[in-house]
Amino acid sequence: MKKIKVGIVNYLNTKPLLYGLQRPPISEQIELVGSYPAKIADMLLNDEVDVGLVPVTVLKKIPGFHIVGDYCIGTEGEIASVALFSEVPLHEIKKVYLDYQSRTSVELLKFLMREYWGINPEMVHAENESYRDEITGTTAGLVIGDRAFEQRKISTFIYDLGSEWKKITGLPFVFAVWASKKKMPEEFIEIFNAANASGLQHIDEIVSENPFDSYDLKKYYNLHLSYRLDDIKRRSIAYFLEIAPNL
Repeated sequence: MKKIKVGIVNYLNTKPLLYGLQRPPISEQIELVGSYPAKIADMLLNDEVDVGLVPVTVLKKIPGFHIVGDYCIGTEGEIASVALFSEVPLHEIKKVYLDYQSRTSVELLKFLMREYWGINPEMVHAENESYRDEITGTTAGLVIGDRAFEQRKISTFIYDLGSEWKKITGLPFVFAVWASKKKMPEEFIEIFNAANASGLQHIDEIVSENPFDSYDLKKYYNLHLSYRLDDIKRRSIAYFLEIAPNL
């Protein structure tokens, strides 16, 4: 039987969701393909994977998209691993580098700068990791994922995008969802959901298997991240896709 290709992101924030996918019974039915979020989005669009953990912004590019299951990468407030980093306060920022690994976070940042912070700096789309060396003086940078924890130890000002969205809207924010271009079989979704859920029951084990000095992972998983894709998160996705620029 042909295995279902599942595009995954190998950030620390995905480890609880991947825990069950890497184990039977579902591991026998799927092939995991890993990369960073923007690349997984391209792979789904190009039919290189059947299901992908993709930035929510890509949903607008998929007519009749399907959200697979009831889990996501979301937050009820401070996310900690998605932030604008700077050496100066917001209104002194002249240039912003945009993380090449991100799409949703880039559009969220553009929205915040335009509608909430009232700043209009020059924006540069980073092409590789070297952009982080440019975060100095009046040049800021959006950094996502595990690298954001490293940047937290370097930069003076940290503007958490999850917190800022919550301040404006009162809503949680969803950065990524499992999505497909065609409807997946119900029996697959059921076992896929169970696999996603299983990791949330093994947080202590996941923390011990992923030693990380830059941040308290137990705090990250239990306080910053919110994995259940409930109705209010679905409403937040719909609202963000409606108001985000340039999607």
